[in-house]
Amino acid sequence: MALTPKEIVAELDRYIIGQKPAKRSVAIALRNRWRRQQVPAELRDEIAPKNIIMIGPTGVGKTEICRRLARLAQAPFLKVEASKYTEVGYVGRDVESMIRDLVELSVKMIKEEELERVRTKAGELAEERLLDLLLPSRPPAFPNPAVLPPGAPVPSPVPPPEPAPDSTRERLRQLLRSGKLDDRFVEAETRSRSLPVVEIFSNAGGMEDFEMQFREMLGNFLPQKSRKKKASVPEALKLLTDEEEQRLIDLDQIISRAVERAENAGIVFIDEIDKIAGKEKGYGPEVSREGVQRDLLPVVEGTTVQTKYGAVRTDHILFIAAGAFTVSKPSDLIPELQGRFPIRVELSPLSQEDFVRILNEPENSLIRQAIALLKTEEVELIFPPEAIGEIARLAWLVNERMENIGARRLHTVMERLLDEVSFSAPEMTGVQVKIDAPYVREKLEEILKNEDLSRYIL
Repeated sequence: MALTPKEIVAELDRYIIGQKPAKRSVAIALRNRWRRQQVPAELRDEIAPKNIIMIGPTGVGKTEICRRLARLAQAPFLKVEASKYTEVGYVGRDVESMIRDLVELSVKMIKEEELERVRTKAGELAEERLLDLLLPSRPPAFPNPAVLPPGAPVPSPVPPPEPAPDSTRERLRQLLRSGKLDDRFVEAETRSRSLPVVEIFSNAGGMEDFEMQFREMLGNFLPQKSRKKKASVPEALKLLTDEEEQRLIDLDQIISRAVERAENAGIVFIDEIDKIAGKEKGYGPEVSREGVQRDLLPVVEGTTVQTKYGAVRTDHILFIAAGAFTVSKPSDLIPELQGRFPIRVELSPLSQEDFVRILNEPENSLIRQAIALLKTEEVELIFPPEAIGEIARLAWLVNERMENIGARRLHTVMERLLDEVSFSAPEMTGVQVKIDAPYVREKLEEILKNEDLSRYIL
């Protein structure tokens, strides 16, 4: 059973503070994917995802919401920047390359799942192969005819010895598992296919994808080579396990499942969509902005993109675009592209109270991270509530005075605050450090007074 929208929002609340409208929109979009799978097959293909545009300043959680959503859905997730794509005919990447990258991620995801499934079996097979190397049976002994007297009959080969008793093999297995054979070396035979070194020099967009596919195609024609490698027992066990894992998985089935998952569950997050909004104002980097929008339109609307794993349909891939839209506005996008993003949600700037919650509430908050990092040096950090409030106040104040970079400002403030403790931590084993409000003001107040200096440090 898939998560309900309320459960999805609750999961997102564990990591992201505020932004309820954005969380509700993505939760509904994710639940609609499950609903689509329940409808009759003849209607399923007609139900298209409702793509979303997130509008809000930097550092308020747009990317994090989408990344956490993809983890919840166990879906292939790709984050791209719209500004790195160019219109067909210009130097740069074409927009269809984002679908090829998405499928590549999907193949990697499915392959990791399959490897996890066969890991135990592969480990058992690798262990047996390693025991064969540690306890080999001797080959049949043939007498050398050169040392026999002339005319003497050649005796029959000496029969091979009986295999090692199970008790001996089991004792060796116990020694192997307990790590008592780790200092021994064996000669393991592995198979590998070396890829040729090929470089294609061209300014045409998408040539990096062609180069990768061309190298892989040449590699498929080359036979696998066996090579012997002298390795320690742990290293040999890992090599043999990796080889057995590759033998146990079906690559064709993985590719088929990966393409299906990318088509039906893939999420593409297009950041900086505002950078390609609006009409061209001249020559230079902006000359193909509207052209990028027109190239993006069929991909978002639904088309078939050729990849090295076959044709991939984009009809049911969820596209989430985001941008600050400080210079341009969503209505500056071409009307056809606006129509393919029917849901618009605005993310609000973060307040000082939001900063306090960001430092306190998420499971991966910066305060928890800092405490855990210095605990590895046996240094105990203590953050009283008033100190956390002071950190939030100063970070918010810097955002107000200078460029507002949202919650990312907390990273720079925390690094500056803990700079001295982090540097001296190896010599402070067993020390307890209390980061109180006066300590915070002492470390940061002087920098805040000098705005010119704070521009470079914070």
